[in-house]
Amino acid sequence: MAEAYERSADRAGDGAGDGAGDRAHAVRSNLRHQWEKDRARAPRDERAETGATERDTGLETEDLVFHASYRETKADKDLAAAFGVDEGTALVERSYRTRYAAETAPLTLVTSYLVRDVVAVNPDLLDDANEPWPGGTQNQLHTLGIEIDRFEEHVTARPPTPAEAAELGLPPRMPVLALRKLAYDTDDRVVEVSDIKLPGDRMELVFTTRLNRW
Repeated sequence: MAEAYERSADRAGDGAGDGAGDRAHAVRSNLRHQWEKDRARAPRDERAETGATERDTGLETEDLVFHASYRETKADKDLAAAFGVDEGTALVERSYRTRYAAETAPLTLVTSYLVRDVVAVNPDLLDDANEPWPGGTQNQLHTLGIEIDRFEEHVTARPPTPAEAAELGLPPRMPVLALRKLAYDTDDRVVEVSDIKLPGDRMELVFTTRLNRW
């Protein structure tokens, strides 16, 4: 569960204060996906230098505390429909939490799903001890010969559940942005489904749409 990395990052935050009233903010742009794809085939050392959270927040790797855990689960009706597989299909559920070392609450709550039979071709992708993975999911899928063609993202603002409010450290009446992200490969197959909870008080979403010229 990347415990050594988490301990190292915790030490980097010693003496940084509790950040009360000045929570780290992030700007999440849809341009991040191409940035991640451009890095997916880069040398490992280059991929390990930084990641998407650093890009979104402007923080350095040593400023962050990262935790990942994997477990096997079964596709319910919702996930089966998203992946286009049968209910009960084995999935790998991956939970990610990253926080600024001077704070106690994570920046986001991320749950990612992969079809187990697809990723089991590379056993390293079943072991959370290999996190943080340089280059993230796009590089992980690249090891399987999978190239991402596009992402489809659905964003809904809603009140948080009590558990979400507590984990994200949300102030009263602060909404969350619930993001469902579907990753399609070049065969038009959904290869990853992610459910991401973004805190409304510290997350800005930026969408850039390039238009064809006349």
